[in-house]
Amino acid sequence: MDQHVDLRLLQVLGDMTASSHLMQADEVAPKVDSALSRLGMGATMYLIDHEQVLLNVLPVPGQHAPSSIPVDESVPGRSYMLVQPEPDPQHPRRLWVPLLDGTERFGVIRFALPGNADPRDSGWQQRCELVAGLAAHLVHSKMFAGDILPGTRRAQPMTVAAELMWQMLPPLTSSHERLALTAIIEPCYDIGGDGYDYAVDGDTAWLVLLDAMGRGLTAAVACSVALSAIRATRRAGGDLLEQARAADENLVEQFGPTGRARFVTGLLAQFDLETGHVRYINAGNPLPVILRDADLLGVVTGGARVPLGLRSTSDIRVGEKQLQPGDRMLLHTDGVIEARATDGSLFGAARLTQLATECEKARLPAPETLRRLSLAVAEHRGGPPSDDAAMVLVEWSAAAAQRTSVGPPFPTPPDESEERS
Repeated sequence: MDQHVDLRLLQVLGDMTASSHLMQADEVAPKVDSALSRLGMGATMYLIDHEQVLLNVLPVPGQHAPSSIPVDESVPGRSYMLVQPEPDPQHPRRLWVPLLDGTERFGVIRFALPGNADPRDSGWQQRCELVAGLAAHLVHSKMFAGDILPGTRRAQPMTVAAELMWQMLPPLTSSHERLALTAIIEPCYDIGGDGYDYAVDGDTAWLVLLDAMGRGLTAAVACSVALSAIRATRRAGGDLLEQARAADENLVEQFGPTGRARFVTGLLAQFDLETGHVRYINAGNPLPVILRDADLLGVVTGGARVPLGLRSTSDIRVGEKQLQPGDRMLLHTDGVIEARATDGSLFGAARLTQLATECEKARLPAPETLRRLSLAVAEHRGGPPSDDAAMVLVEWSAAAAQRTSVGPPFPTPPDESEERS
């Protein structure tokens, strides 16, 4: 590694960080590119659209680049899908690197390297990953400070319901040393009733998947009320039963004792990251499945109760399940398996689990697994959906978590004693 290059790179990163405090959203891409020009480098940023089909360019004045690149069957798409650097075989000094904020995939960066740099060299790949990480943090921090960043990710206008729901939801992917967790929702520009939430602290991971009855703004409000009630109760120390009761009470308070719009099906779960023990409540949600070693282990039964918004007249027992290291739990709403083709056939639970096991055999990152499952549902449907379709995939696996992130950390420079030796 060239220590002089590394020191100059760290200076550039420091300057980028210092300038970020007053940076506008539309200045992120130009300023990243301008800062790297001091190293004889260039950077073009592409953000993924909400369907995760196209990578759309963030324009830089004077820079010429394709406005959009398809994810499938492209070099930058491969970098995005597999979360790894990809040298461009058509350009000897070009490197594509995933744009990751933590493990949330925002897109990719096309780096133009200096004349003496080899994009296949691990040292240059690590340098570019470091820059991409800071750039992704800038994208995330400025996402709602202006309209250019969210606008670049949109292929069409969003409904009011979808705008509301996306403001409520956490990032699609959040991985940690022992856990990979990712979600996806369709139709992304017209979601209304489906939502999810999660929290990971210490040895505990909390997970929620919700599906409000109906479509549109009323369903979005119902889902938001239930999600907010669960989140507030959880943050106050409430357990699964207390979270579900809070959702019941707030839905009734908002919508009254009658009315279809207030009913929300869902699943609430608590994962012990040390032991793999899972506790859960299933409020009318389709049964989750457990996948082990690329095979279907079975469905998760138990812990059943009526949908949220209806007070159960019987005692509710929390369901329990024991996972083994490497197990995956796939949750979904009914819009996934009930997606109907033009010939009337349903997508079905069997097709869903078969495709999920195929993705596991290919060792795909968890978010890429859900992206492909979602595209398969859309292809089967062949037209506009009649219902929201949401999925959440949880993998209790250090290896699965690593697949959602980039390579080894930036190497530390040798200390003075090593330099003298």
